[in-house]
Amino acid sequence: MPIITPERARLMRARAQGVAGGVRDGDVAQVVGRAFAIQAQDAEAAALGLRARGARITRRDVSAAYGSALVRGWFMRGTLHAVAAHDARWLLGLLGPVFLAASRRRYAELGLDERLQEHAEDLIAEAVGADGPLTRAELTARLAALGVPPTGQAAFHLIRRTALRGRICHGPERAGEATFALLDDLVPPGGPPPPAREAAAELARRYLAAYAPASAGDFIAWSGLPAGLARQGWHALEDVAEAGIGGEVHVLPRTRLAEAEEPEREGPPDVRLLPAYDGYLVGYRTRDLSVPAAHAGRVWPGGGQIRPVVLADGLAVATWTRRERAVGVTPFGPLPPEIEAGIAEESADVARFLASGTG
Repeated sequence: MPIITPERARLMRARAQGVAGGVRDGDVAQVVGRAFAIQAQDAEAAALGLRARGARITRRDVSAAYGSALVRGWFMRGTLHAVAAHDARWLLGLLGPVFLAASRRRYAELGLDERLQEHAEDLIAEAVGADGPLTRAELTARLAALGVPPTGQAAFHLIRRTALRGRICHGPERAGEATFALLDDLVPPGGPPPPAREAAAELARRYLAAYAPASAGDFIAWSGLPAGLARQGWHALEDVAEAGIGGEVHVLPRTRLAEAEEPEREGPPDVRLLPAYDGYLVGYRTRDLSVPAAHAGRVWPGGGQIRPVVLADGLAVATWTRRERAVGVTPFGPLPPEIEAGIAEESADVARFLASGTG
């Protein structure tokens, strides 16, 4: 079994995600084709995640992609992601039942019995179909007719449940606020979803293409699938090779083994400004390869936060914040001039992107 150094493994992962190695895709569809899914709890962060992986992508490009190339909904781990439109239905067929089952206790705590859930699903879908896209506040007002309280989390969970059932997804923003649209209006209906084991195998294959080298534990943590089903999908992988990294066994597509032996890339480090919650930082069971342990608390300060980071060849070297349309950087230590120059270029590109409009 070949041994891959942690430094080389980190660069291979970052290259697979399109955030190092000089890799920049030409449009939104190509970015998502490589990265598979973009974390999208925060719509602005998702847009910046697309920017970081692309070449001169604009906010108008991102806005236009939703509803044609992209769908934003609750997918891996039951959290919001932007995925290719053609992947939305089979992902919901696999993941929707998992997270619906995991939510049953929460529904009960909120007093949402099965009859109310079903009535709410129909009401939401009919309202969106007739008058949509509609905002969360507008849907909450409609749900009041069923006795759903206008405050608290009940309305949100009913909206999310309807999305996990494959009826709705996020639509275009309206005045900066998220809306919900019928999934059928954005993605043509397809045939029945594949069996869970087959879909899990496809998810494992797509994960490995975008995140390798990785382990089965990484895939379980990233996907949110039950461990047994996730391992079935993982063991169905074909044309893969094992490699030792940091004393643990990882897997990668056999076609990428040669990357472990490539000469070091010449030139300055590839610097990227990744947004908060970026998938490169949450796509693995541990963060050891991407963030120095001494500075992990600055990236994960607690309370579920994951701060934006500056990467240099896949390694976090600083955090950053937006200041209007400028960028403020807090380095973990002194940075060499070539990284400072890369930060300046990326900061200018963030400003370009933020000014590029959404219409």
